[in-house]
Amino acid sequence: MEKLESLHMLKISEEINQARQEKKGIVALESTIIAHGMPYPQNLEVAHAMEKIVRNEGAVPATIAIIKGEMCVGLNDDELQQLAQGNVMKASTRDIAFAVLQQKIAATTVSATMHIASLAGIKIFATGGLGGVHRGVNTSWDVSTDLMELARTAMGVVSAGAKAILDLPRTLEQLETLGVPVIGFGCDDFPAFYSHNSGIKLSMRLDNEKQVAQLLHTHWNSHLKGGVLIANPIPLECEIPQTEIEPYILRAMDDAHIKGITGKDLTPFLLKMLNQLTKGKSQQANKAVALNNAHLAARIAVEYSAMDV
Repeated sequence: MEKLESLHMLKISEEINQARQEKKGIVALESTIIAHGMPYPQNLEVAHAMEKIVRNEGAVPATIAIIKGEMCVGLNDDELQQLAQGNVMKASTRDIAFAVLQQKIAATTVSATMHIASLAGIKIFATGGLGGVHRGVNTSWDVSTDLMELARTAMGVVSAGAKAILDLPRTLEQLETLGVPVIGFGCDDFPAFYSHNSGIKLSMRLDNEKQVAQLLHTHWNSHLKGGVLIANPIPLECEIPQTEIEPYILRAMDDAHIKGITGKDLTPFLLKMLNQLTKGKSQQANKAVALNNAHLAARIAVEYSAMDV
């Protein structure tokens, strides 16, 4: 890590460096939700709200992006504004080197955020929903890099399960194949992002933040590689039931197929169309998921930092 930090391409903010020295809990936050997940100004409001929640819980937020050739860990207000309003690149792990070399401004996806956060020694990450195996994978072979990155990077990832637009059973099967533990936080069923549960049973459940921190500590101290997915369901009062959201997902996917939208453009297109079809309900649920996960991740980070001494 010392060598990496001496390179110009990794820029860690003063606040994050101080938090590391003081062994405070730090929570990584992705920037794709800012640049590609919501329209302006709601995206900027959510970014600020997530950072505030993390601080209120006693941890330090580390929003991550690539800014003009640097992998930035901890963003200032101007950088957040730039991501929220600009037409910026969307970078997964495979795009990091290109974005750095070309001095791009890029919002980092789950996979890229995990990688950069790991370089800075951060162990806890809050996102909305994990990427995974897409529907129709038999013909598209579309599987998110998020799964591979989670399998190889030591990170506790708090998410509302996986994105509802995905093939959830196959996503869980792939996580099992990759050896990634999936922990239901206070739930027995895998969350379905907009919906509190998917009806798919999980084999592991924990009910408080200290237990999760202890599991993460035990996992990595047992020399097990890779990350752990902490599946945190959307609050019941904010959910869109599966029976309500599923027809809209199918309609949005049909429209994407007709228009030939694939790859990294697919998820932003589907999210935008779902927001239109649900008359804003999906965006409100997306916001609730992000804030709820920031709360939990911060509490886990505080507990983990107390153990990691």
